[in-house]
Amino acid sequence: MRTLTLITLAASAAASPAFAQDAPFNGPRVEIIAGWDHSNLPTADMSDGLTYGGAIGYDVQRGNTVFGVESEITGSTIDRGHQITPDTSIRGAIGRDLYVGGRVGVAVAPNTLIYAKGGYTNVRSYLDYHSPTFNQDGSGIQGGYRVGAGAEVKLTEKTYIRSEYRYSDYGGNDRHQVVGGVGIRF
Repeated sequence: MRTLTLITLAASAAASPAFAQDAPFNGPRVEIIAGWDHSNLPTADMSDGLTYGGAIGYDVQRGNTVFGVESEITGSTIDRGHQITPDTSIRGAIGRDLYVGGRVGVAVAPNTLIYAKGGYTNVRSYLDYHSPTFNQDGSGIQGGYRVGAGAEVKLTEKTYIRSEYRYSDYGGNDRHQVVGGVGIRF
């Protein structure tokens, strides 16, 4: 019986990849992100711009599987104005975006994680409308959900880069983003 137990332990140790025991995608992390931003929010008039900001998160790796939580704050350069008539104009802009959610991934190599994510997001948008008979300046916050997928590649013991596509829906108005990030894991 003792021999059978030792053989079983040795076989299970050999079956687990070495990189999963090292847990390279485990612990707290912080990163900066930037990338392409496309919005069809009414104030942005189907515009493209740059998104930029930062994120924090915490991951737990068990075997090849990684579970994590994260939050993020970003800004956007989307800001468009239109002169409707000589004395009537409209301007729309996208402001800050807050996100909180989770991710689940698989370590497909000792330094590479493929993941999917999802959570809550809300965006602040601005609308200015000026005409001879009516003026309106205002902002609003729209909440919704975000889903996405990406890859994270470990560069050193503590640093990594990542690339990600994400889709956000704010109650019928949507947003597509492709971002890259550079981060430090503690």
